[in-house]
Amino acid sequence: METATRRMRAAVAQRVEARRARRRLAGEIAAYRTPAERLELDLILGRHTEEEIAEIDAILRAQPHARALELT
Repeated sequence: METATRRMRAAVAQRVEARRARRRLAGEIAAYRTPAERLELDLILGRHTEEEIAEIDAILRAQPHARALELT
């Protein structure tokens, strides 16, 4: 029988792992720095639906250099 404590620990562990995964993904996306690399990333993402790339799109919009590129 699963206790409330075990469920709570499992939920916390899942959130921690989700944050780690998001940080890793953000780091990988940040490696695309030049306009040519960003174009390559855009072409890759263009092959997928908005739902499939929603998390990546949110990360891109949060990156300062991504916003700077959008303004140019």
